[in-house]
Parts: sequence; structure tokens; C-alpha cells
Amino acid sequence: MYPSTLTQLARANPFSAPLFRLQKVEEPAQTTVVPAQKRRLAAASVTEGDSCEFGSQKYFILCGFGGILSCGTTHTAVVPLDLVKCRMQVCISKYKTIFNGFSVTIKEDGIRGLAKGWAPTFIGYSMQGLCKFGFYEVFKILYGDMLGEENSYLWRTSLYLAASASAEFFADIALAPMEACKVRIQTQPGYANTLRECAPKMYAEEGLWAFYKGVVPLWMRQIPYTMMKFACFERTVEMLYKYVVPKPRSECSKPEQLVVTFVAGYIAGVFCAIVSHPADSVVSVLNKEKGSTATQVLKRLGPMGVWKGLFARIIMIGTLTALQWFIYDSVKVYFRLPRPPPPEMPESLKKKLGLTE
Repeated sequence: MYPSTLTQLARANPFSAPLFRLQKVEEPAQTTVVPAQKRRLAAASVTEGDSCEFGSQKYFILCGFGGILSCGTTHTAVVPLDLVKCRMQVCISKYKTIFNGFSVTIKEDGIRGLAKGWAPTFIGYSMQGLCKFGFYEVFKILYGDMLGEENSYLWRTSLYLAASASAEFFADIALAPMEACKVRIQTQPGYANTLRECAPKMYAEEGLWAFYKGVVPLWMRQIPYTMMKFACFERTVEMLYKYVVPKPRSECSKPEQLVVTFVAGYIAGVFCAIVSHPADSVVSVLNKEKGSTATQVLKRLGPMGVWKGLFARIIMIGTLTALQWFIYDSVKVYFRLPRPPPPEMPESLKKKLGLTE
């Protein structure tokens, strides 16, 4: 079958994958329905005895389930630290340091006061984890197939950044209502003590907008955070296996691979906390106050105020990110999902660069 004019133009595109440019015109059309990179990984998953093919519906569903477990449980576990961090951001004069914040909170509300906001935290971040990890896998495969095997390797960092940013855009829409309730419960004493009290009260006072007025600052906080989280993690894993781990990944046991996952996750978490902290401070103040805008809050906080509570957030996010990646990877191991190794240069690209004979 000869290609149409449209197909000829597509193949002449300088951004098209070398793999497709090298294909013969006589090749049957059905062989290109599934991209070569995906076919290769899927075939590998079958030979390795995994429970499903890479990129299948079951794969995406279980990845989303892993995201629910990793984000929902970890964020709920650090609610006390998150509560103190939020209060430091919105009331600097009262909560001067992280230790002072814990002390004041316990004196005023008791030990149980440290758990305020756990319900919206669990629900909101479970939904966020479902979208974040599930859609990341979807977009990574989608964009990788668009680029082709060779360009996916050459531009892999950009691929991770684009896939994670796309996933987080939808994840924050799912998170925004519960995040607004959480911050209102944690930072406005006497407003509401539970999610069942808070959500109807917010809706009665401000309508549906009360739950989504912080979505733009949330995007400003979470999209850079997630881009750093995924791109830094993927490249750190790659470098750890290349320069630190004394043997190839294929020779490492599952527990050894999970240790590498945890270490890479913690390193990524530290950078995540730094790049997203200013926007996090704005979100905390914005959800506490009525009628304020992100610009007004940013001007009032000033260049120093937006960094208040950074140390607490580094501890929280570093530990959080490491545990999230550990749990997410453990879910993949438990359900025997395909776990492709760190990317290697395709043989076709090696030949073009003269690296092989």
C-alpha cells in the first residue's frame, strides 16, 4: 500500500521519529498500529512473567491504585507536621518555629488537635494520587509514542517534565476542594472541626467558588513540584544505577531496587519542597482568608514571608516523596506490573552516532 500525500508530508517532518522514516513503504499498515517502543516493552513484559502488558488498561488502573495508596496514606500520616507548617505560614507572629508551633498547638487543642484536617487530606490527596500517577503513565507513553524511540531517549527529561505537568493539571482539579477545606479547618480555630461541618459552611458562605478559588495558586505550587518530583526521580534513578549501584539493575533483587527507589525519591523530594514553597505559602493564606487574591497575598507576604516554614516543608516533603515512590513501586512489584529499566540508547541511534560497528 502506497502512502497518501498526508502520510508523505508527515514522514518528511524533521521532528518525526527516525524509526518511522526508515520503515519501508510496502510494510503493512497494521504493523504500525502499536508503536515500536510500546511493542518492545510489552513483549518484554510477557517474557518476564508480569501480570499485564505495559500500557494496557489493567496497567493504568493498577498504577492509579498505587497512586491512591502512595499519596493518600503518606499525606495523612504527616497531617500534624502539615498543620504546624500551615499555621506558621498564616500566623508568623504566633507560630515562630516548628517546635514552638507544636508546643502552642498542643497547649491550645491537645494532642487530638494535631490531627485536624485528616479527612479532607486523605480524600483529597487520594484523588490527587490517582490522577497524578495514573495520568503520568498515560502521558509518558502517549508523548513517547509521538516522539518515537530515538527522540524519546534524547529528550527524555523533557518527556518526564511534559508528562508530569499534564498529569498534575488534572490532579489539582481533583485536589482543590479538599485542600480548601483542610486549610480552613487547620488555620481558622473555631471555624469547623470536621469535614462534615466545614464543606457545607463554606458552600453556604461563598458558593462553589470557595472550593476552587485556590486552584490557580495550587497549579503554581503543584505543577513545578510534580515536574521536579518525576523528572528528578527518573534521572536520579538512572544515575544511581549508572554511578553508585555496583551491579546492573537486572541483577539487583526487588528489595535492593526498592532501596534505590526510596533514596532517589528523597533526593527528588528536597528539590520539590524548595521550588514549590512560595506558592504553597500563598495557597495557605488564600484559603484562610475571604475575598483575597493570590496577587494581594503575595504582595503582603513579601520576598521573605513566602519562605517561612521552609525547613518544616523540606522535612515533610522529602520524607513524603521518598515514601510515595517506595509505596508506588512496591505496588508495582506486588501486582507484578511491568517495570522497565532506566532508558538506554537505542541501537539505531548508536549506529547513527558511530558507537557500534
